[in-house]
Amino acid sequence: MSHNARPALPSEPLSPRSPESATPAAADTQTPGPPPNGGPRDARGHAPLQARLRKRLGPLTLQRKLLLALIGSLALICTVIGLLLNTGMRQSMATQLHEQLSFASERTASYTAQNGRDAPQGSLFAPGQASGTLNARILSGYLFSGGVLDSKTGERKDITGTDAQLLSAVTVDAAPVVKELSVGDYLLSAQEDPGSGGILITGLPTAPNERTLAALGVLTLTISLAGVIAIGLIGSLIIRRSLAPLQRVSAVASSVANAELESGTAALEARVTPADSIPGTESGEVGRALNALLDNVGTAFAAREESEAQMRQFVADASHELRTPLSAIRGYTELISATEHFSDDGQRSLDRVLEQSTRMSTLVENLLLLARLDEKHHVKTTPVDLGKLAAEITEDFRITTPDHHWENDIPASPLVVSGDAAALRRVITNLLANARKHTSEGNTVTVSVTEDSNAHQAILRVADTGEGIAPGFLPQVFKRFTRADAARSGADGTTGLGLPIAKAIVESHHGSIDVTSVPGDTVFEVRLPLPVQVPPQPADPARPAIV
Repeated sequence: MSHNARPALPSEPLSPRSPESATPAAADTQTPGPPPNGGPRDARGHAPLQARLRKRLGPLTLQRKLLLALIGSLALICTVIGLLLNTGMRQSMATQLHEQLSFASERTASYTAQNGRDAPQGSLFAPGQASGTLNARILSGYLFSGGVLDSKTGERKDITGTDAQLLSAVTVDAAPVVKELSVGDYLLSAQEDPGSGGILITGLPTAPNERTLAALGVLTLTISLAGVIAIGLIGSLIIRRSLAPLQRVSAVASSVANAELESGTAALEARVTPADSIPGTESGEVGRALNALLDNVGTAFAAREESEAQMRQFVADASHELRTPLSAIRGYTELISATEHFSDDGQRSLDRVLEQSTRMSTLVENLLLLARLDEKHHVKTTPVDLGKLAAEITEDFRITTPDHHWENDIPASPLVVSGDAAALRRVITNLLANARKHTSEGNTVTVSVTEDSNAHQAILRVADTGEGIAPGFLPQVFKRFTRADAARSGADGTTGLGLPIAKAIVESHHGSIDVTSVPGDTVFEVRLPLPVQVPPQPADPARPAIV
């Protein structure tokens, strides 16, 4: 031989390397332990995804849902495009590598056919071979020659003997296969050597293709991530601006929901602006519907207010007209009782007529007073010593109803409020009368007057040690024509107007009245604002005092 043949294998036939067997990992059959904080869990012991997201991100608002849907859709599209691009590029580059390998094999075969077995430099240096090309010649199972063109320098490097077995396993004229050699992964093909009659192996490295695909993957991931972030920011801005009209509509609805509508006289002036109630858009349709609803509710309130005003006027007129005949009935009854002689039954019946006519007159007077209070007439205010007034009324009840114990706790210094003395007298009288009627004999009624300097209010409390008010009846005590006969003991008939009148008078004085009750301790508390103290103006030193 003209060149050194380096037999690296035994004479017996070579067999290809068998692939490594993979041992599947043992399945983890351990069941997860109980959750430390309880709550629903899935089969793996985890909380539901929706619950975990809600805990971390807060409630999923419509804006967040739209943004998540937008980002999720874009991420899915980028993933699909990236996978399709990577798959297509991989297939294209694999086809291109097979074509290059085919051309390299043809060049190698042509070179060896021209130069024969004893070519001075071997078939590896066939003209036009690219860097990284592998060529090997196998004769009778021996690696006769073989080498690789260095990718950087282009110089020949010999193939080690450890690669001989893998090269010998390549089937002649079969489809190219990828083998993991010591110099890297190579796509190999085998053909008959026309110059020597042996087997000629040609290979191209797959590493350049893998680097190109890896770079393409990194570039695709970077572009996709940048696109998702950019679309997320832009989409968040667009969604926020698109939902801004809906948030303004919600603000209008919240302002109406927080308004005090119990009385039915609240002016529903809040409306959605015309720009946010244009038909054709979702927010515009909602705004238009809300405006229509508010108009309808406002019309209903106005109709109810008008109806209640008519009813109050009717009650006032009827009460005013009934005062005269009732006074005549009482007068004629008293005249007949004084001038005529009746039997005992007749006198008893006449007294009953006088009693019921008096009760009827009281009821009419109460109705007339309530009607006037409902009309929000201006209260004539004068300075009233609340403690002195409460002490006088308590003393009157101590004398007229000795079957109860009447006590008072009045401050030594006057506690003056601004109000109608007659109306405030009626409030205290009604509260004491209520305690007298609805508590059994021997109970104690305590009237106290204090000052709340922090709230700048005078506090009047009427407490009794009676049987108390049933909890279910407590919210009804200030409603008209409600009677607590089943809740508290007492034999006197009531009209159910005493406490509503007291409440109306207190509210006309810009105060409040409340009640708390447990068996043995029922307290009515009236709070009235104290008059604002105007500090005296300092004397002007520039002006001389007048003597």
